[in-house]
Amino acid sequence: MLKQYQIRDYNFRLVIYVTALTLIGINVVGSAQKSVQNKQIMGLCLGLFAMAVVSIIDYSFILKFNWLIYAFNIGLLSLITFHVFGDKAGGAVRWIEIGGFRFQPSELSKVLIILFFSWYFGKYYEKVNKLYFLAITGVLIFIPWFMIEQQPDLSTSIVVAIIFIALLFLSGLSYKIIGGVLAVLIPAGSLFFYLILQPGQTILDPYQWKRIMAWLQPEKYATDAYQQQNSIMAIGSGLLWGKGLNNDTVFSVKNGNFIPEPQTDFIFAVVGEELGFVGSAVILVLLLLIVIECILIGRKAKDLPGQLICGGVAVWIGFQTFVNICVVTGMMPNTGLPLPFVSYGLTSLVSLFIGIGFVLNVGLQPLKYRKGDF
Repeated sequence: MLKQYQIRDYNFRLVIYVTALTLIGINVVGSAQKSVQNKQIMGLCLGLFAMAVVSIIDYSFILKFNWLIYAFNIGLLSLITFHVFGDKAGGAVRWIEIGGFRFQPSELSKVLIILFFSWYFGKYYEKVNKLYFLAITGVLIFIPWFMIEQQPDLSTSIVVAIIFIALLFLSGLSYKIIGGVLAVLIPAGSLFFYLILQPGQTILDPYQWKRIMAWLQPEKYATDAYQQQNSIMAIGSGLLWGKGLNNDTVFSVKNGNFIPEPQTDFIFAVVGEELGFVGSAVILVLLLLIVIECILIGRKAKDLPGQLICGGVAVWIGFQTFVNICVVTGMMPNTGLPLPFVSYGLTSLVSLFIGIGFVLNVGLQPLKYRKGDF
């Protein structure tokens, strides 16, 4: 479980990047909603502790419990799906609350899915282009994906799907299969988009449909589009240096409460308004550096599962960042995804640090690549 690691192999750059980014996030969260800042600080402390512990435990040892990891994931999601526990917020049941402690299983599920399928594709990489294997794999990912989507949590289910597709691609999926799937998905996606735009459609839930229409026609659906429109206004008003954290100016979108729950999904609007272009650029550069470090560590991994763990975490952080920024700048419909390490949310923050911990452990392993040796 524990090995003799070399301190020089520990990627302190990655630790510095995630810590610096989270500290910036804590300050912005405090400016957006002072009452939750202490919880975010606690999230950083818990996250650093979890990251440190995970980083020194051999990931190959953890992956030996592969099916237990999968079963644990399904069990956690089942508590929400079958309403064993569940705290309702925003019309969805996504949280478990016990004794004042609130926990969102779908966030931890991202880590567990990366771990399980990193082992699974590493173990059966020679079968990854077999149709029967892909069919079995499809069933394995569909179960947790469906449970997440039914909460309902379409945004997280999209992230899970993208992570899975990335892991499948990195495992050596044939370009012929990829081309065939795209040949079907592109026209199917176009048809799907056409159908959901029709009046009276029943494919999407009403709130999901309204988000898309508010993005396409903000003037017509102003009551649903105001959050994104105000977010764009806030970012633009920050100019180069911003208005400053915790400012009391009346010419502030945040201070006027024009962005509901600014400490969560729309935290970047607060960043743009109060830290300006410079502060926004610093956050985006840090996120980019984190993704790059995960990729570089993965390229030197000793085996395929290690590569997949790093690739999965990189895609998780990169894709979620891309979608969040697109939403707050009006380039995509509102999805409800937090900005990694910056948005308020203990489960999300700690889960991200756990993911980084596994990446750090991959970096501590011998650099000799042995495909399938685990």
